[in-house]
Amino acid sequence: MHRSRLCAIGIDVPADQFDATAAFWAGALGRTPSREPADDPYIDLGRHDPPQVFVQLIGEPSRRLHLDIETDDLEAEVARLEQLGATKVTYIEAGWWILRDPAGNLFCVVPVIHDDFPGSATEWS
Repeated sequence: MHRSRLCAIGIDVPADQFDATAAFWAGALGRTPSREPADDPYIDLGRHDPPQVFVQLIGEPSRRLHLDIETDDLEAEVARLEQLGATKVTYIEAGWWILRDPAGNLFCVVPVIHDDFPGSATEWS
């Protein structure tokens, strides 16, 4: 048995649009952006019971949204999602997986990162 839930929405943008996009979404959501340290590739726009919303600096010209799924058993959740049709793309040494859904959209499966987990998480057998 393990649990998982949607925990974050990432807005991925290239460097030349990073600050403007973060400012736009902070204004659109009524949030104060937070970036620590100053060269962090993420600007946090806060949580909304979850999910967290953040702007992420990426090195490629693609613009996309991606979802993060938070889980208390990384390997079990990745295996469950693979059975549903996801494919593994990359394991990130910091401890999470990038996967691709059947339509080609990237998303991440991350270990527990929020203090209120399991909160609204679904329990899987």
